[in-house]
Amino acid sequence: MKKQLHAYLNRYVSFSEEEINSFFDYLTVQTFQKKEFILKEGDVCKMKFFITKGLIRIFKIDDKGNENIIHFGIEDWWMTNMESFITEQSSLLYIQALEETTLLTISKTNLEKAYAVIPKLERLFRIITEKMFIAIERKNEHYLKMNSKERYRGFIDELKDFSQRVPQYMIASYLHITPEYLSELRKTK
Repeated sequence: MKKQLHAYLNRYVSFSEEEINSFFDYLTVQTFQKKEFILKEGDVCKMKFFITKGLIRIFKIDDKGNENIIHFGIEDWWMTNMESFITEQSSLLYIQALEETTLLTISKTNLEKAYAVIPKLERLFRIITEKMFIAIERKNEHYLKMNSKERYRGFIDELKDFSQRVPQYMIASYLHITPEYLSELRKTK
């Protein structure tokens, strides 16, 4: 796990082995079983987490009881419910493992301590947050311009391996289309 984290971090900022070892001391390893909740609506999100193995989804449940998937997360991604993590307020979202998932987690307190000991980490997390924000903007911009068929094809083209790991009804939720319509799109693919 340490090597995996080191390789990931060095994509953005150069860290020495000593700095990685120091950062690793602030992290905790947690494993979640398939369908187990990492965070539930109403709880405060107290951790940021790095996915070393597995797959998660972040979703909310609307007034009609429908699940609306906002994000998926796979290996080598940092994930959290940013609003709840920063404000320390109750989450409006759920985070759930879709496969057996192993995470490296860090609390807000430990992250602040790590920033003080390894100042490069602040730069790293700023870069990660900027890239995440750009990805969200792109998704929103592209999805506004695309019809359902184009959204599906774009999703499959960009995330071919990933799309094989996710149930079709969840892909439909993420793309804001019905499972029935997704089934039709898959037939004409």
